[in-house]
Amino acid sequence: MFSHIVIGANDIDAAKAFYDATFGVLGLPEGTIDSRGRIRYVDGNDVLVITRPLDGRAATGANGGTIGFHAADAAEVSAWHEAGLAHGGTTCENPPGLRHTPMGDMYLAYLRDPSGNKLCVKFVP
Repeated sequence: MFSHIVIGANDIDAAKAFYDATFGVLGLPEGTIDSRGRIRYVDGNDVLVITRPLDGRAATGANGGTIGFHAADAAEVSAWHEAGLAHGGTTCENPPGLRHTPMGDMYLAYLRDPSGNKLCVKFVP
């Protein structure tokens, strides 16, 4: 359904350190910075681009928005959360753990990146 997702960052170096660390835990390669100073993370057909806002204003997290990623197991979810905290992220929602949801049981962790974007990693047992 998606071709790509673009999110804003106020500090590209801080964003790259955060995403390289958290995506590294998920087995993804480091991002590359293109000629426009944008970070690109590519996994097959999935593309995440991180950039300074084109309008020159400060980047802010989407109110009500969350970007979710898959993990291989619960340990990987927890390791992703720890890597994010160590690289400028802040925890949000509840601590990593098992949630009983209407869609079934899921092991989830939530973080805000250094620019405030809300992220989630999930493992479905």
